Amino acid sequence: MESFSVLQSLKDKTILVTGATGFLAKIFVEKILRIQSNLKKLYLLIRAGDDKSAKQRMFREVIEKDLFRVLRDTWDDSLDCFILEKVVAVPSDILYEDLGIKDSNLKEEMYRQIDLVVNVAAITKFDERYDALLDTNTM
Repeated sequence: MESFSVLQSLKDKTILVTGATGFLAKIFVEKILRIQSNLKKLYLLIRAGDDKSAKQRMFREVIEKDLFRVLRDTWDDSLDCFILEKVVAVPSDILYEDLGIKDSNLKEEMYRQIDLVVNVAAITKFDERYDALLDTNTM
C-alpha cells in the first residue's frame, strides 16, 4: 500500500483560509508556512475595507505575533519577502456575497488557483445575537 503524506500533498498548492486573524487560523498559517515552504500561495480572508488595511492587519494581528518566532528565526530578514511572496491578504467579509471580495480580477484569480479551503471563521463572542452567530459560524 502506498503511503500518503499530508505535507507532500500541500506542495505547490494554493489554500484559502477564512477567519485569518483568529486563533486557529494563526496556528494553521504558521504551521503550513513553517513545514511546507513550497506551498504555492495562501489567500487569507481578513475583514478590512481595502488591500492596504488587510495587509496591515495581516502583519499586525498574525505575522508579528510571537507564534511566528520560529519562522522569524528561520527566515531572519527575509521573512517579509517570503510572506509577501506566499501570502495574499484579501480584504473581505464572509457575511456578504462572494465573501465580500470586491476586486473581480482577484476573485477570478482565486477561483482558478485555489486547491483547498480551510474555514475557521467564527464569532466567539457568545453573547452575540443568535442569528449573527449562526450566519458566521455555519458558513
